[in-house]
Amino acid sequence: MQKIAINEQRILNQTEFPLIFGPQTENITLENTLGYISENLDTILNELKNHGAILFRGFPINDAKDFNDFCLSFGWEDLPYIGGAAVRKNVYGVVFTANEAPPDQPIPFHHEMAQVPKFPSHLFFYCDVEPSEGGETPLCLSNAVYERINSERPEFIEKLRSLGVKYTRVLPDYDDPSSPIGRSWRSTFMTESKEEAEKKCIEHGGSYEWLENDCLKTVSQIFDPIRLDERTGKLTWFNSIVAVYYGWKDSRNTPETAITYGDGTPLNLEDVKFSKEVLDELCVSIKWKKSDVILVDNRQVLHARNSFVPPRRILAALFQ
Repeated sequence: MQKIAINEQRILNQTEFPLIFGPQTENITLENTLGYISENLDTILNELKNHGAILFRGFPINDAKDFNDFCLSFGWEDLPYIGGAAVRKNVYGVVFTANEAPPDQPIPFHHEMAQVPKFPSHLFFYCDVEPSEGGETPLCLSNAVYERINSERPEFIEKLRSLGVKYTRVLPDYDDPSSPIGRSWRSTFMTESKEEAEKKCIEHGGSYEWLENDCLKTVSQIFDPIRLDERTGKLTWFNSIVAVYYGWKDSRNTPETAITYGDGTPLNLEDVKFSKEVLDELCVSIKWKKSDVILVDNRQVLHARNSFVPPRRILAALFQ
């Protein structure tokens, strides 16, 4: 592997973002690629810690099985998607479809599963079918976002740190693919049993309430939306605040009630708007190419999804 550069790449916090690797020879095989990862894993992971995300471009990763094998070569344990909001389907092994929300609906910036206690440490995204228009997966360095918001709205940051935030979501009885947060309580908690769903909700530190049409209202524990990454010593904007306000809206959910401060008071909409502007300004959007894989350090980097013109097929894998 060798480092390469593309036009979309940016310099943030005095480093390239994301880092990009390409093959050194045209005739590289998947077996060669996996072998290189195994032999140079410590170096690759150190680069990931320094850069936050790595795009692997030009490698022979041709389908879901290849992607599955590529992910597993890093040696991590996959994370069951318990508590996440997106409708997803298992494709092969540890590989799932990415959020299957309608293509005209952008998915705002968030750290994966920031609204549950056990979130993935790393994410992989794979381009199986590249979109003809749009459909990028924008990335944003969380520490850069925190620093910008803290410098211009320190009172907002202080309130977030002192009160925390909590998330409220109404889950349908069955998956609703028309909504970006349409995952049912059955899929969310991987059970057909109401009693088991209740148990898992409590295990996550939250509370629940059954509503009409067998919908389940869940209220999370209080989370700290500003977190210290002890590996880097940097504070991060680790939350789904913008995603909730601009994406958690359907026939069951409204942004104003979906996220509040820990004491139940609403967030100031102007603060949320400013946060979105910062994310949009600092992000990097790379046009997908077939066989691209992006490895994301979920503790350092937020991601989103732009709207697109089908077809587009992006696959994902989550690891703990």
